[in-house]
Amino acid sequence: MISVLAQERLLGAALGSIFTGMIVFEQRRSIYGLISENQPEYKPPQMQEPMFGKKTRVELAHLWNKTVDQTLGPVIAYLSSRGW
Repeated sequence: MISVLAQERLLGAALGSIFTGMIVFEQRRSIYGLISENQPEYKPPQMQEPMFGKKTRVELAHLWNKTVDQTLGPVIAYLSSRGW
């Protein structure tokens, strides 16, 4: 059987934990409440016109792919020959 002193300590720890948990919960609730009060109402973003036309974007993507192929081509060929 647990001694009276150990029982008192366990009861004190349990009550202290519950009390601390309640305080933390209330503080978080008040903080989140203040944050939500100060947040402006959400408005979905407006759709913007693209900076470049579709043709320009396709050309840019092609140029990018070509440059990457030319830059990394020898590395890929070397690794392929090594069995990677």
